[in-house]
Amino acid sequence: MMTHPEQPWTPDPTLAEPVTEQAPVRLQAGEAADAAEATTADAPRRIDTTGEWRRVSPKYILVDLIGSAIAAVVVVVVAVVLGVIFEQAWPWWIMGGLLLAIALGAAFTPRRIRSIGYQLRQDDLLFRRGIMWTRMVAVPYGRMQLIDINRGPVARAFGLAELKFVTASAATAIVLPGLPAEEAEDLRDHLVEVAESRRTGL
Repeated sequence: MMTHPEQPWTPDPTLAEPVTEQAPVRLQAGEAADAAEATTADAPRRIDTTGEWRRVSPKYILVDLIGSAIAAVVVVVVAVVLGVIFEQAWPWWIMGGLLLAIALGAAFTPRRIRSIGYQLRQDDLLFRRGIMWTRMVAVPYGRMQLIDINRGPVARAFGLAELKFVTASAATAIVLPGLPAEEAEDLRDHLVEVAESRRTGL
């Protein structure tokens, strides 16, 4: 029996698909700019904080320290009353812990007050406060529902007031303390006017 030697297999050139090299796609200058702009638009926008920050009055440091002193006096009076009634040592231990906490808070009062500031930007009011845990809130003018002025007895004695901004979201409600009374009233009137114009679309 005769055997035929096996022939090496070769692909049929009529069945092979032509392979074409694709030239790299080149963007024109305008297309490249549009692509870069789209990428930038997709990126999350950050709050611009490069503007000038307005600070609260330095007198507010003394107002806050007086409040801490009043709280310390209340703690001592309550501890004395409880110590006399129960004749035990635990009211004194609690008094010591509370007085230590009040003293530590008073030590950081100047830096904490100086960290409070705000900016009046084109579309919103930017507020910040805090040393270690900084809170920064941007409140759009059109979402302000209530702007209230509060003046406690100690703040009134120093000619200071605080502004409270209430919006639809409770998380964005902020209190701006330590403003001179005249500045607080002018700021309130300005924000009310701007908020009404933004809500009506004027």
